Amino acid sequence: MADLETTGYAPVAHTQSDIEALPTLIGKLGDDTMRLLDAKLGLLKVEAGEDAKFYGTNAAFIAVGGVIAAIGFALVNVAVALFISSFFDSDSFSPPVRYALGFIITGVLYLVIGGIVVIIFKNRMTARSPVPNRSVEEIRKDKQWLKNETQG
Repeated sequence: MADLETTGYAPVAHTQSDIEALPTLIGKLGDDTMRLLDAKLGLLKVEAGEDAKFYGTNAAFIAVGGVIAAIGFALVNVAVALFISSFFDSDSFSPPVRYALGFIITGVLYLVIGGIVVIIFKNRMTARSPVPNRSVEEIRKDKQWLKNETQG
């Protein structure tokens, strides 16, 4: 009774069956740890899949924007060539000049649209962190829990 008064805990008598159950408990702890790791790896796989889908979609839009910008660049180059060739003609605003102005306006429009698409989706990709935040947070919680369990 003195132990109960000084420590607040009653002494525990360990029986032979308690000692024999220890390997079973350690085995269960190992199994539970493996299930926990499997769950964490599953979460990591899901997050990695989500990130891959996000980056793949945005990369596709960047590629589309790049193609649109390339079309615009090609049209501007053709228009510039036609426009410069029109300076060799003595009549003002001949058909080649009108064609050149049309190509320039169209090319600039494609360049602007393609550039806007590339900038928007590039900024979306750089704003997102590639670190799987949910998995990292779960691992931190588990680490803290294990630390508390080993100290307690």
